[in-house]
Amino acid sequence: MPISLPTLDPVKAPVATHCPYCALQCGMNVAGGAAGAGGAGGTGTVEITPRTDIPANSGGLCQKGWTAGELLAGGARLTTPLLHGEPVGWDEALDFVADRIRALQAEHGPDGVAVFGGGGLTNEKAYLLGKFARVVLRTSQIDYNGRFCMSSAAAASNRAFGMDRGLPFPITDLAGAGAVLLAGGNMAETMPPFVRHLAAMRERGGRLVVADPRRTATARLADLHLQPAPGTDLALALGLLHLAITEGHVDGAYVAERTNGFEAVATSVAAWWPERVERVTGVPVAQLRLAVEILGTVDRAVILTGRGAEQHAKGTDTVTAFINLALALGLPGRPGSGYGCVTGQGNGQGGREHGQKADQLPGYRRIDDPAAREHVAEVWGIDPAEIPGPGRSAYELLDALGTPAGPRALLLFGSNPVISAPRAGHVADRLRSLDLLVVSDLVLSETAALADVVLPTAQWAEEEGTMTNLEGRVLLRRRALDPPPGVRTDLEIIQGLAVRLGGPADGPRGAAGFPADPRAVFDELRRASAGGIADYSGITYERVAAETGVFWPCPGTGHPGTPRPFLDRFATPDGRARFVPVEHRPPGEDVDADYPLYLTTGRVLAHYQSGAQTRRIAALNAVVSGTFVEIHPDLAERLGVSAGQRLRVVSRRGETEGVARVNPAIRSDTVFMPFHWAGANLLTNPALDPVSRMPEFKLCAVRLERVG
Repeated sequence: MPISLPTLDPVKAPVATHCPYCALQCGMNVAGGAAGAGGAGGTGTVEITPRTDIPANSGGLCQKGWTAGELLAGGARLTTPLLHGEPVGWDEALDFVADRIRALQAEHGPDGVAVFGGGGLTNEKAYLLGKFARVVLRTSQIDYNGRFCMSSAAAASNRAFGMDRGLPFPITDLAGAGAVLLAGGNMAETMPPFVRHLAAMRERGGRLVVADPRRTATARLADLHLQPAPGTDLALALGLLHLAITEGHVDGAYVAERTNGFEAVATSVAAWWPERVERVTGVPVAQLRLAVEILGTVDRAVILTGRGAEQHAKGTDTVTAFINLALALGLPGRPGSGYGCVTGQGNGQGGREHGQKADQLPGYRRIDDPAAREHVAEVWGIDPAEIPGPGRSAYELLDALGTPAGPRALLLFGSNPVISAPRAGHVADRLRSLDLLVVSDLVLSETAALADVVLPTAQWAEEEGTMTNLEGRVLLRRRALDPPPGVRTDLEIIQGLAVRLGGPADGPRGAAGFPADPRAVFDELRRASAGGIADYSGITYERVAAETGVFWPCPGTGHPGTPRPFLDRFATPDGRARFVPVEHRPPGEDVDADYPLYLTTGRVLAHYQSGAQTRRIAALNAVVSGTFVEIHPDLAERLGVSAGQRLRVVSRRGETEGVARVNPAIRSDTVFMPFHWAGANLLTNPALDPVSRMPEFKLCAVRLERVG
């Protein structure tokens, strides 16, 4: 569907690139004129068509992908820096930022300035941003919004397998499975082209089991829908493992040959007999038994988790319980079988591998590992002692902003926490308390509207770089159009600040250490990641283009890449996967007389993440234009509410309003709201997982009130 856009330049030939949205990173061709003057001038056309050579989508796109060209020009784009809301030149803006950073660090020390990144940034941006924070600013205070997306699954995978890669197998393996269990994911709305792989599996006789408190579009496709009470996924997984053991579905040879710790886990789940699980979760015993039979009686099976299972204060343990189930069934490390996490953000995988996470260095190295620090410091041309230690996790960082012991300034790239962070009203207050807030964005997001300085940045089709999709496949995002005049890339912005703050231009802290050319940055990333868990050293732009993607780890240019990393051994010291005992516990906040309902949040088909991009696209707003409150008919009757009436939703942290949607697909004790608009995250609970530091987005206690 061609999108008519203002442009000054002639139409260009199609360029093979990738979608700007989710972690499928669907292949697409972009053809059209450059963005020209950001909306001035004549009329041209940007045409988006799907690519057929990328296995993740194989010729499919969702409506977000089809309409992704609409923001490439037009009035929504920022095209000049803003200083206190007024347009200024780039030199004035960057000079102001550099002067304020110097003054604040002189008064408050290096950690007086913080950096917040995003899971949608390219690998090159994520790498250079982490390097900038540690080498130029010398601050430990850096984290990113991927902490809100994948961190619990990452922590669970690391302790079980010694490696975190969302899908440790190609997505096309799903089609050959005999069964798939999906816990807490709704790909029919969040990443529709994913569903074709599940459909191919079912067409070949495989069966799909979905666990979700809502009967979502994905659950409606399932052969079996398990509908647990919110916050009980961990108890569900424990009960499924109990049944797998008692009904003889454990692969004893696999457990003996490839794992450690099964006996302790088997003992820990002995008390989770089916009737107890039914009382806790609400899932009938017959459905529990059927789910285990489906998984345990096929040659190949896959267990997948999504945000619904992970975004809890016990998310790491919940994912661990599902991994324990997968290990008992003998799935991980077998072709066509395994455990995987469905990554959400566009570069949710690569974004956490190369240094914008508080505790990591490039190559997925731990920042407190002396050998890792020595290797990366050598690449950076500094002393290892100069690299700061671990900093605060994402919510803890946002919560500390402007406090006596916290950062006084924040540089923010590719995120909109005023909408996306839990307890969002409090986060907005913390941002307002800063002495300096600098936001790099392509539109004036809700967070950018609070900033002292806004820096207009290029977007997906206007720059080059690599992304790592949910399979661990490194892909090349090519530049298809020129950005509007006055717009710079994030790499150019980082370089401009490094030049002003980092000393000699030819030194490691100046322009030489912070190139604006993405290929030069990627070449350095390759050297920095060499020998790490996420080893990109054998990946080049040329290889990615020729092979339509290369799987990491890839430790040499002659190495084929690693589509299935666990076939021979796991990434643990002894090569064996680790069972980890976990125990169910209540949510961070349960219902009571004052707040008698569960609120759960999620996405809808037409919109993406905080909505900063999709809410500015007319075709998508025509589908869903504002927030809503989904409730069960029984609850609507008790409240005396009809569809279309306004409801007030109140939690212990705030309140918001939305239009009632009455839907029998949701449990009668549960309320659903999408988080693309201001509102839902005013209510959510920032209780953190003790391992991953993931906030409990998916569950808090609320009450409903009729408005008017």
